[in-house]
Amino acid sequence: MKTTRLLNHPDLSSSAHRSHYLSLLTHFVILACFIAQSSTAQNKVIVYQTDFGLKDGAVAEMKGVAIGVSPSLQLFDLTHEIPAYNIWEAAYRLQQTAPYWPAGTVFVSVVDPGVGSSRKSVVLKTKSGHFFVTPDNGTLTLVAKQLGIAAIREIDESLNRRQHSAGSYTFHGRDVYSYTAARLASGIISFKEVGPKLPGSVVRIPFQEPIYKDHVISGNIPVLDIQYGNIWTNIDGPTFNQLKVHTGDTLHVKIFHADTLLYTGDMPYVTTFSAVPERAPLAYLNSLLNVSFALNMESFSLRYHIFSGPDWTVAISSKNE
Repeated sequence: MKTTRLLNHPDLSSSAHRSHYLSLLTHFVILACFIAQSSTAQNKVIVYQTDFGLKDGAVAEMKGVAIGVSPSLQLFDLTHEIPAYNIWEAAYRLQQTAPYWPAGTVFVSVVDPGVGSSRKSVVLKTKSGHFFVTPDNGTLTLVAKQLGIAAIREIDESLNRRQHSAGSYTFHGRDVYSYTAARLASGIISFKEVGPKLPGSVVRIPFQEPIYKDHVISGNIPVLDIQYGNIWTNIDGPTFNQLKVHTGDTLHVKIFHADTLLYTGDMPYVTTFSAVPERAPLAYLNSLLNVSFALNMESFSLRYHIFSGPDWTVAISSKNE
């Protein structure tokens, strides 16, 4: 053996040298195992998102299945208040929250109006080391772009389906997704054991990505700051900065739904709501550092009937050019 020859080396002939060498070798092996494990292992954390609400026992059933697989799992909720069937909002909430969770976290997202259809049940592993267990129906549109696709596997239900559930066709969230997520998060199965590898793309919902052209920035309204009725766009800081706008400058804003102009108006770009009078409009950067619009102490959405989704777009220009 190589180890025996090394131990017979003249420099390792003394017991002190031999002990030192073995200590270094042990530490090296432990470090190598840790690095190998940390690059692939899950962290026993599952985060759930659904459109189920909390009025019945559906969410508790999913969590019960997970704990039945491994009581050591930690289970958390992203939200269960996604509007019914709203795949787009599910996609946005994953993008909003996933980067704040550590690598190895397994997300289960079940907004599945096509349950029982030909849509695939998949697990996405992102380049950031996160895992997403979900129907491939558009839910992965934003997080795949944001975090990058490392690999996608289709769930093999012959191996990764709750026992005695083959007769159930309408609750894959419990019988397939939560069960598979628990097996993956706990390390019972590896990512490769989820099922066969798929081509490196996901079903995508088309939307207006932020772009600057001819002194106008165009973007999408992916979601509302629903509690207050503020309008959140996907226009990030670097794209917005191409307008060369400074605090206090006036923006000209147009909002469209499926190419129909529903709002046009001017508003100041400010850092706080209190910079304008009550019920006055303002533009600001939200907590995700994306451009947003609001009325101070009033709902912009309700006053102007502005909502969100992939077919809602905005156009912003500067009045100070």
